[in-house]
Amino acid sequence: MTPPEAPKDGNAARGDTPPAVSVCASDAQKIEVMAKRRDFLACARPPARKQGTKAMMVQGRNRKDDGGIRMGFTCSKKVGNAVARNRAKRRLREAARMILPTHGRPGWDYVLIGRAIETAQRPFEELKRDLIYALKKIHGQ
Repeated sequence: MTPPEAPKDGNAARGDTPPAVSVCASDAQKIEVMAKRRDFLACARPPARKQGTKAMMVQGRNRKDDGGIRMGFTCSKKVGNAVARNRAKRRLREAARMILPTHGRPGWDYVLIGRAIETAQRPFEELKRDLIYALKKIHGQ
């Protein structure tokens, strides 16, 4: 297989091709990652809401401000060694990146807590369904 030929006239940008379009939604909500311990603890204290699923525990709290969505991830040593915990957190992070912009609410903090075995081994589509279910329960839908 040979690479495509470059235009001979040196003018690669002709007016007959459509402009490049971004596939990312411009109105997508900005998701910030929580790093402070006090933010994680605030999601665990009442009046914060909690919902467990097979693959994760989701904690949510309304900050009552106009900020964007914030999320945090954690896995205890029950999940396994550092490699297993990091794999579980990567899967939670990717599921949250895909689901929270559409099902999360601005001004809310969410903490996703991985569970032993299930978070790392559950099929990814089921992991996403679990997150959607938990978010609906947290928001009372």
